[in-house]
Amino acid sequence: MNFFRGVMGGQAAGPQPSGAETIQKLCDRVASSTLLEDRRDAVRALKSLSKKYRMEVGTQAMDHLINILQTDRSDSEILGYALDTLYNIICNDEEEEQGPGTCDSAAHSVGGTELFLLLWQDLLKLLTALLKNQGVQVQGIILVSPMGVSRLMDLLADSREVIRNDGLLLLQQLTKSNAAIQKIVAFENAFERLLDIITEEGSSDGGIVVEDCLLLLLNLLKNNSSNQNFFKEGSYIQRMKPWFEVGDDNSGWSAQKVTNLHLMLQLVRVMVSPVNSPGATASCQKSMYQCGLLQQLCTILMATGVPADILTETINTVSEVIRGSQVNQDYFASVNAPSNPPRPAIVVLLMSMVNERQPFVLRCAVLYCFQCFLYKNQKGQGEIVATLLPSTIDANSISAGQLLCGGLFSADSLSNWCAAVALAHALQDNLTQKEQLLRVQLATSLGKPPVSLLQQCTNILSQGSKVQTRVGLLMLLCTWISNCPIAVTHFLHNQENVPFLTAQISENLGEDERLVQGLCALLLGICIYYNDNSLENYTKEKLKQLIEKRIGKENFVEKLGFITKHELYSRAAQKPQPVFPSPEQMLFDHEFTKLVKELEGMITKAVHKSSEEEKKEEEVKKTLEQHDNIVTQYKELIREQDAQIQELKEQVSSMASQTEQMQTTITQQVSQIQQHKDQYNILKLKLGKDNQSQGDGSQMNGLQTEELTQLREEMEELRKQHTLLQSQLGDKDALINTLVSRCLCTALTRLFLLLVDRLLQELEALRSQVQSQSAEINQMKTERQELLRRAEAGVKIMQIGHFISNAAKMAELESRLAALTTDTERLKGEAKSSSESRAELEQQLASVNSTVAILQTEKAKLQTEVQESKKEQDDLLMLLADQDQKIHSLKQKLKELGETVDDEDDLDARDQTDDDEEEEDDDED
Repeated sequence: MNFFRGVMGGQAAGPQPSGAETIQKLCDRVASSTLLEDRRDAVRALKSLSKKYRMEVGTQAMDHLINILQTDRSDSEILGYALDTLYNIICNDEEEEQGPGTCDSAAHSVGGTELFLLLWQDLLKLLTALLKNQGVQVQGIILVSPMGVSRLMDLLADSREVIRNDGLLLLQQLTKSNAAIQKIVAFENAFERLLDIITEEGSSDGGIVVEDCLLLLLNLLKNNSSNQNFFKEGSYIQRMKPWFEVGDDNSGWSAQKVTNLHLMLQLVRVMVSPVNSPGATASCQKSMYQCGLLQQLCTILMATGVPADILTETINTVSEVIRGSQVNQDYFASVNAPSNPPRPAIVVLLMSMVNERQPFVLRCAVLYCFQCFLYKNQKGQGEIVATLLPSTIDANSISAGQLLCGGLFSADSLSNWCAAVALAHALQDNLTQKEQLLRVQLATSLGKPPVSLLQQCTNILSQGSKVQTRVGLLMLLCTWISNCPIAVTHFLHNQENVPFLTAQISENLGEDERLVQGLCALLLGICIYYNDNSLENYTKEKLKQLIEKRIGKENFVEKLGFITKHELYSRAAQKPQPVFPSPEQMLFDHEFTKLVKELEGMITKAVHKSSEEEKKEEEVKKTLEQHDNIVTQYKELIREQDAQIQELKEQVSSMASQTEQMQTTITQQVSQIQQHKDQYNILKLKLGKDNQSQGDGSQMNGLQTEELTQLREEMEELRKQHTLLQSQLGDKDALINTLVSRCLCTALTRLFLLLVDRLLQELEALRSQVQSQSAEINQMKTERQELLRRAEAGVKIMQIGHFISNAAKMAELESRLAALTTDTERLKGEAKSSSESRAELEQQLASVNSTVAILQTEKAKLQTEVQESKKEQDDLLMLLADQDQKIHSLKQKLKELGETVDDEDDLDARDQTDDDEEEEDDDED
């Protein structure tokens, strides 16, 4: 024991051993001692030296400590010392200050359960430290270990909070940057357990445990589409709503609550981040609106007393929840601030954006919110632009348009930039609003006529304001006039604009002005590319000549390239949210970088093109437009024919059902006629017998004979009507068959038109090939001219040989062009023949329409005749009933006179007997 006293600080005579020597002796003691007490003291001494001599203890004692964990695991005290020593070796200095609880002071005073907990804590913290320092290797070992992740997940369900909390820290390190482990943890019911813990700990009012749970949730969901989908499908989004329920009194938020709510907002943003797939983002946005989460966030947005950083993050969160979702954007437009009078939330936010006294990050968040509100929202864009139009301006209220104009022309350059970018987003991909904004007039000063908003922007631009202001105005102008020839004409109509742009581009200015020069070049290039040549002084050709004389084409293209080469351009192009370290670096907008990427190449080509090439290109465009119109007409014709075919099918079906009804009616009429015949025969027999048995009733029988004659005539008329109805029915069947055949003909016509459409597409492809071949030929001609020039100056013979090969290649290309031209003429002939066929088909269609009209007329006539026939049948039945009543009354009179009168049953029996006798006579014969 004297040895350990010397190690632990006791004074001894002679020279003191170095730290490495002491560690070596202790390691030997651990390895060679047979008594557990000696090994325990040696490990405890190593633990005390491990903080000061991390490297030495790590290199010399690591193997011995691992051996102790294997051989002496029955002794919890030595295990605690070994784990503490390993933790001190692995952790850095900051982690050592927050290191695990040691066992030396408590080992002899605590019971077995407490000591076991201390060992568990040491083990978990050791594993956490290993993950921090050797994360990839430890993750790989745990991943291949059977049930490794599952056993670590059981820590979250441990009833001992100390173990559970250390398990949270361990899982945080385990799930960092490993998608495979993140998926396993998520499918081990991690979301359910973590949300339960957050609820149990008090949600946003909870402590550090809630923060640890939220950090683990962020690890599981960030950039992991599979886990995000699992989270949404598991209806866990709905469980986030209670997190954001705040009261009326929001004063005195604790630092922990601010941290928790900040992480909760980040968790919402992870689910609707613009970097996620559009489908997944839209689905989460829909769920957040349906469960009321968006409404709850808007409540926080309009609440008072909310800390500034929470308010800023809430604005960013609401921005991404509504971005690109029409339903959510409409709801956000309806939100009003609790002011007197109530104002729209958009107006209140814009007031903060153009207020230079507000924090910079808050103003950036409001701009992002406004951009997200207008993203793919043409309805919202129209509402914002409408607040600037003279017919909708309300002098008694502050509108979004008034705030944007005020910020656009204020003395604060950041307000200028934000207002310009916000107004540009109101015009993004919306030609209608670009044209509407040309109507906006501004009153500059008393006694002077109003000027347009476009003109006022160019006036401020020419006054030489701050770089940030000019960059914002140039981005607004470029967005405004791009793809809008009318706006280009308005811009060029001011005689001062083009000279100002050319002067800015041609000057050799400093580094700070290069970006302005590039944007001026972009604006002038847009005036060329989208020019409709309506102004004689500023046609495309004249503007290009102006560039060539004043600036030079190469110099112009070089200045245009200054935009994409700027260091802040690539940063803004990465993500939609405007995040800048300082207000001075706020120069580029994300959507504007897309516009630059789209237009830069097209403008460069447009500047270098000759007038002949432009004419050819215009002709090709016109031809393609004509073909597009033809194809569109054919498609519309096919749609019309489809509708007509469907209508004819419905008519055929209706007529078929009517035919069936008519056949049923005719069958009933035939049955009624047969019944009338039977009744007539019975009456005839009765009347005949009455004539034989009674002579006094001759006058009465004569009357009945006349009535029977009338009945015979009516029956004959019914037979004629029946024959007529059957012939009409046959005609209708033939007409239905004709209509069916014509429907088939129309379907074949549609197929033919589709073939014509395909031929036109092939013709368009051939034209594109011809254009590419023409471009190659023009390039070859240019090279030939260059080689000829070099040959005159004494260029070497090898270059002349290269010219000869190029000339041969050019001849080959010209022959291919001739062949393609022949194919084009052939396809034109086919297109002409298809047009003729189309005219014939239109005639057939007109014939079908007329036939349908005739058929409908005949149908109406037939229905009328059927109704008349039914009425006549009813009259006949009434007549027969009257006749039967008369016969009955006559029989009664005969009976009263004492005459014998047979009933109908006796008559039927007598007829049957007569029939049987006739059959017997026939058999005897």
